[in-house]
Amino acid sequence: MRYLHTMVRVSDLDSALDFYCAKLGLKEVRRMDHEKGHYTLVFLATPEDAAKAGQDCPMVELTWNWDEKGYGGGRNFGHLAYAVKDIYALCEKLMAEGVVINRPPRDGHMAFIRSPDGISIELLQEGGALPPKEPWVSMANTGSW
Repeated sequence: MRYLHTMVRVSDLDSALDFYCAKLGLKEVRRMDHEKGHYTLVFLATPEDAAKAGQDCPMVELTWNWDEKGYGGGRNFGHLAYAVKDIYALCEKLMAEGVVINRPPRDGHMAFIRSPDGISIELLQEGGALPPKEPWVSMANTGSW
């Protein structure tokens, strides 16, 4: 058995791609538009995974149903998780781009953010935790994660 992908439904493909690609740093690996079914599938991967394995790497599949007007209950999905090289630097970058850090990396190890469709995304520091530092140590949770 081999892990293939996780599918999340999105209500605004442009907004989702801005979040996952421009802000979070994932790369579009492939896209399929299905005219008859009125939907688009976009497969995303980390640049590192895509460089190593191409289309055989772990991916997130964004499913955009063209006629859908929004989805509820994104929290019941659970979350996506990514290992990151520097959790503090990534969280600073995301905040500068307007992304709310719902659970700041107070411990130097774990943070949570949400996509525009309410999907929780866990960011985990690669290797061991970084030493705790401000402003993260004092930062409170925002919303749910």
